[in-house]
Amino acid sequence: LKVAMPSIAVVPEDAPVRQGYELVQQQFGDGAPGMLQIVTSADDAADTSRIAMSVDGVAMVTPAKQAADGSDLVMLQAVPTVDPSDPAMETILADLRSQLPESALVGGAPAENLDLQQALDDYLPIVVVVILTLGFLLLLIALQAPLIALIGTLVSLLSTGAAFGIAKLIFQDGHGAGLLGFDPQGFLNGWGPVFFFAMIFAIAMDYTVFLLSSAKEHYERTGDPAIAHIDGLAHSGRVIAAAAAVMVAVFFTFALADPLPPKEMGIILGVAVLLDAVLVRLVLLPVLLRLTGRAAWWAPAWLRRVLPNISFSHG
Repeated sequence: LKVAMPSIAVVPEDAPVRQGYELVQQQFGDGAPGMLQIVTSADDAADTSRIAMSVDGVAMVTPAKQAADGSDLVMLQAVPTVDPSDPAMETILADLRSQLPESALVGGAPAENLDLQQALDDYLPIVVVVILTLGFLLLLIALQAPLIALIGTLVSLLSTGAAFGIAKLIFQDGHGAGLLGFDPQGFLNGWGPVFFFAMIFAIAMDYTVFLLSSAKEHYERTGDPAIAHIDGLAHSGRVIAAAAAVMVAVFFTFALADPLPPKEMGIILGVAVLLDAVLVRLVLLPVLLRLTGRAAWWAPAWLRRVLPNISFSHG
């Protein structure tokens, strides 16, 4: 799965902003809409300009402009030879930052996009670990059973993984792009993994709590794991299916949008909820409950003493 910040291609072709963007490129060069801003001291301005011009991928550098507050700072703008969303922009930015004097800072819209993408990539593993840990702790406290809490957390990853697979097939590889009315970028928008993982996992955990809390209630009442999983599914399955149907219908309406980001959101979340509700939550998880039997609801004595006393039984 490739990720990058969205390009101008996400904007409809008849939108004024895209027409203006393309007109600027036609008249002033591919990199004109995404000039890099270089701020440095006045003493280093000449060296900064000379070095920036020598960097491969820089078409020109504008004259230094003095800061309006009278400080010893000047700003130059480097015009790249490539579109702001071109993969080569990352190399150009890295070369500028490594070769320019220490006083020089390189910014601008392309730099902001690349820095944001790097931050998202760096924080994604942390986000995943935090969400998985909190999800497991939530189920552990609610269900008082480590095995079923672990199973409930891990199976939620299946619908998340399936959603990312759909994202790659449609929005990266372009399968069905003509039917859905968009031009594939060859990657998923950079905010996608963090956003979709959090959203899909939250929805999946919601359905998990519906199912497992109902099963836990029947297990507390009967002490029979087989009855617990059958009655739990019977009492919560229709709620899960109805809630999922509403969400799928709402999400899929976003597929009709012209801009690409809401189209991505609608299709990926809609497919994820559909797969999670139909296959993971109403088929796989009940099967795992049947296979694990009493072990699913077992907890060591020390853990029961540590956890707060929560019961789902009404009898």
